[in-house]
Amino acid sequence: MDKKTEQNRIAAITRTTKETDISLTLNLDGSGQAEIDTGIGFFDHMLHGFARHGLFDLQVKVKGDLQVDTHHTIEDTGIVLGNAIRQAVGDKAGIVRYGFRILPMDEALILCALDLCNRPYLVYDLRLDRERVGDLETEMVREFFYAVAYGAAMNLHIKQMDGSNNHHIIEGTFKAFGKALDEATRRDGRILGVLSTKGSL
Repeated sequence: MDKKTEQNRIAAITRTTKETDISLTLNLDGSGQAEIDTGIGFFDHMLHGFARHGLFDLQVKVKGDLQVDTHHTIEDTGIVLGNAIRQAVGDKAGIVRYGFRILPMDEALILCALDLCNRPYLVYDLRLDRERVGDLETEMVREFFYAVAYGAAMNLHIKQMDGSNNHHIIEGTFKAFGKALDEATRRDGRILGVLSTKGSL
């Protein structure tokens, strides 16, 4: 079940499979309020950071097969979040389209750049050297952003410019992604239609 409110740029999506049951609501024009429960504490913390620093209102409730591992819960949440972003921005008329942020977090420095272009692609360069941070399997960070990029049909680049602490690297990435997405989805009154020489995205 999908629902979009054009004026407020809100998308609400539910997705149920044999592996996960997800309910997610995203308001691009929010104030950074979040209610997150995925069953994975560190992942919840990361989604809170994404919402707060992107100034999105985000509600996420996930029941996943965590008795297996975190894979299905994190990947499917990425798919649904990506779909919600795509629905909430609508036809992209009047938005900046591109966004980027270089974000420091202690010794870590993360670059995130994205284009809401309807051409999904992920370039990912994080050097994580621990199997887990809290209850999050670090290999799932890439899987999450891959799912978001393809669900949202965005071109997404994530690059670690510096850093050694895996917690700081991951948290900096989620915050940088939030800031870059906030920039890309902002309306600019000078933009007539979509920002493309082709006339469509």
